[in-house]
Amino acid sequence: MIVDKSTGVQCDQIIVLTGPKSKNEYPEQMRRVRYMDSELQKRFVFLTNNFFVDAKTVADIYRSRWQVELFFKWIKGHLRIKTFYGTSPNAVKTQIWIAISVYLLVAITKKQLDISVSMHTFLQILEVNLFEKRPINQIVDEAMKHELNTQLDNQLKLFDN
Repeated sequence: MIVDKSTGVQCDQIIVLTGPKSKNEYPEQMRRVRYMDSELQKRFVFLTNNFFVDAKTVADIYRSRWQVELFFKWIKGHLRIKTFYGTSPNAVKTQIWIAISVYLLVAITKKQLDISVSMHTFLQILEVNLFEKRPINQIVDEAMKHELNTQLDNQLKLFDN
């Protein structure tokens, strides 16, 4: 197919898989789009069975998909969602929105109170002291003093002084 190379699309081809297993698993025609990402200076090859959108759209969809993958990796690492409580799309979306909202509220609080600990540490401190009726700065200060004292107390002595 004819492509506009100024868009980054280098070729748009119709192919058939020829390997014994792949041909058996997917005997239909496929579309192969080769794309050069000028920002990353990398060439990508995408396979799809979508023949209805233009080649640039195919490349954009796959590039966006990677951003979605990174977003879910971030969610797993930062929002502490280990499992979803429901399986419907609405339940999953609701749980994600609640987790993001809580994360943002905590991040705003951390910024406004000028708390210098990492977000991970701040979340742990809040989790342990969830029902305390004291100023957050005081709770964080005490937790950090306790952490410092614990680190000093855990030092083993090899020799008596």
